[in-house]
Amino acid sequence: MATKSASATLPKSAAISKGYNFASTWEQNAPLTEQQQAAMVMLSHAVAERPFPASLSHEDISGRENGLSVNTKDNTWEDSGAVETVLVNTNQFYKWFTDLESAMKSETEEKYRHYVNTLTERIQTCDDILHQVDATLDLFNELQLQHQAVATKTKTLHDACDRLLVEKQRLVEFAEALRSKLNYFDELENVATSFYSPNMNVGNENFLPLLKRLDECISYVESNPQYAESSVYLVKFRQLQSRALGMIRSHVVSVLKSASSQVHAAIRSSGGSKAAVSESVEASVIYVRFKAAASELKPLLEDIESRSSRKEYVQILSECHRLYCEQRFSLIRGIVHQRISEFAKKEALPSLTRSGCAYLMQVCQLEHQLFDHFFPSSSEDISSLAPLIDPLCTYLYDTLRPKLIHETNLDFLCELIDILKVEVLGEQLSRRGESLAGLRPTLHRILADVHERLTFRARTHIRDEIANYLPSDEDLDYPAKLEQSAESKSGTTSADENPDVFKTWYPPLEKTLSCLSKLYRCLEPAVFTGLAQEAVEVCSLSIQKASKLIVKRSSPMDGQLFLIKHLLILREQIAPFDIEFSVTHKELDFSHLLEHLRRILRGQASLFDWSRSTSLARTLSPRVLESQIDAKKELEKSLKATCEEFIMSVTKLVVDPMLSFVTKVTAVKVALSLGSQNQKLDSVMAKPLKDQAFATPDKVAELVQKVSASIQQELPKVMEKMKLYLQNPSTRTILFKPIKTNIVEAHIQVQSLLKSEYTPEEIQSSINMVSIQDLQAQLDHLL
Repeated sequence: MATKSASATLPKSAAISKGYNFASTWEQNAPLTEQQQAAMVMLSHAVAERPFPASLSHEDISGRENGLSVNTKDNTWEDSGAVETVLVNTNQFYKWFTDLESAMKSETEEKYRHYVNTLTERIQTCDDILHQVDATLDLFNELQLQHQAVATKTKTLHDACDRLLVEKQRLVEFAEALRSKLNYFDELENVATSFYSPNMNVGNENFLPLLKRLDECISYVESNPQYAESSVYLVKFRQLQSRALGMIRSHVVSVLKSASSQVHAAIRSSGGSKAAVSESVEASVIYVRFKAAASELKPLLEDIESRSSRKEYVQILSECHRLYCEQRFSLIRGIVHQRISEFAKKEALPSLTRSGCAYLMQVCQLEHQLFDHFFPSSSEDISSLAPLIDPLCTYLYDTLRPKLIHETNLDFLCELIDILKVEVLGEQLSRRGESLAGLRPTLHRILADVHERLTFRARTHIRDEIANYLPSDEDLDYPAKLEQSAESKSGTTSADENPDVFKTWYPPLEKTLSCLSKLYRCLEPAVFTGLAQEAVEVCSLSIQKASKLIVKRSSPMDGQLFLIKHLLILREQIAPFDIEFSVTHKELDFSHLLEHLRRILRGQASLFDWSRSTSLARTLSPRVLESQIDAKKELEKSLKATCEEFIMSVTKLVVDPMLSFVTKVTAVKVALSLGSQNQKLDSVMAKPLKDQAFATPDKVAELVQKVSASIQQELPKVMEKMKLYLQNPSTRTILFKPIKTNIVEAHIQVQSLLKSEYTPEEIQSSINMVSIQDLQAQLDHLL
């Protein structure tokens, strides 16, 4: 009750309201679970009956029947003694109870009152703080509104300042851009004043910077034709540029001429002839002195080369190249011409070519080094030095060409090609590289002239020395020529080991092979193929002509073996040449036009009737006929035919009686077979073979003896001739094999006839023919 009254008397406070609201919100937001509520109920039951205080004992309380006597021990926090009160009646009890209740209330509620008062004070303090906080928040809100207003105004001012700064920067940049653009136009007056100044020259240190600025102005004006009066300024700028380039050209000419004059003066002061100068003072005077005298041009020329991307400077650079080459040519042309003339007087054509090329390569290398000193960026272009190198090379070319035209020696011409192709173009130019590249056109021109001259002389040589060769009696003295060679050689049988073997060859053969061996490494394959085909063809014909003459002088067998020997040598010697000895000839054929002309004359066709396919104008084009001539195949054919002819001649020489006998026997048998069919037989033809006049045993024995004698007498002579003409045993074996076969075959045919037509006694006693095994052994022994 006291609590309720106290709570009723509590003043209404915002803090308490907020506390209650917080507790209510907490209860709503965090309700107790059923388990938690059950625990609270159990706790409330456990404390429902409050136990007596420890200061009270049950012995002090008496029963209600004997009167109410209560012993009360008042145990306070101050530890006072026990108060004993005797209650006689109900009124006293109620009074006591009232006092006790008041005392208990006072004891119990005092701390709560104190706590309530403290809370009330705290609540009041909190309320005061809240009022102050609210007031402070209101002040802050008002201050925030004022800050926002100030910030808005500040931002507006800041944006305005930024706009002004941007505008200022834009105007400044525009002014700078305008000033930078106008600077190019304003430079016209400054550059013009400088260039027209009497003190301005190419050697002035401000000349090149002014020229560079002038180039920048021209480039800018050219790239911006939309500006007002840009064309007028461009014309004026170009005039100034032309004046500057003209000053450069005059300066270069002046310096180069001055350097040339100094070199000429140094040469004259040396007191020697041109030859002496060219040998001893050439490098030190013509190159070192010139480089020192013209050294002031190097920065200027390098600056011009650095601007060679513009066409004006390309032209002036090319002009400087030309002027330089003219001055250098005026200095060295006399010395070069003198030196080459000395070579021409003292040396033969091959030595002259070698010395002249070596000297020119030395001069060109020195000139390239000097040119690279003044024009380092242009030295890679060989055309820059062409006005200097080409005339120098022309001196050598003009010296060599007349000698080439009159040179008839194939060895000299082949040596020239070796010198030019291998030594000069192959070794020297490849090793020294770009510095001698300017020599290549002239050297190739000389090489082409030598090729042309060599080709012409080779054709002339083939025509005069091979095709039209007139043999002497000594050339056709076979087999005596071979016999003399066989007697003179010292036991060697190989053609490569015998140095005199070429003396036994027919001269056109030796000349053909010698010519081809020289031309093979000197001429182009296409040119060599044509010459080789022609040479082999005419050589084969020349050998065949010589063979016919030897047949008349000596014997048919000597002519045949001569032809076989030389054709074999020719075939063997041309085998290493890796070419085809075939040439395709083309010729025009007009034979098909004859019929068309006849039709036109008869009025059946028109000459210019383009609507008809029979018009002569349509068919006037001739046919191209191609024919391929292979000299190697023709050589093989001739060799084969000659070998077959030789084999047949030897066969006839040895076994001709047997062949005639077999032929007659065959004729008789044919006649007998024809007579039996017609039932008409001559009395002579009807007789047996051995009774025929030509086939009696005595006649057969006679022809066998003749053949045997030929084998023993004639065939060894033939073998001796073969050994004389054909030194290679394998060649003789190949050639003798068909001869042996023919001889054996003839004996086999005769033996077959003897066995069929004669008795064994006649064969054994009268004819006595050698056996095939013995014959083969006898023939093998001849090899």
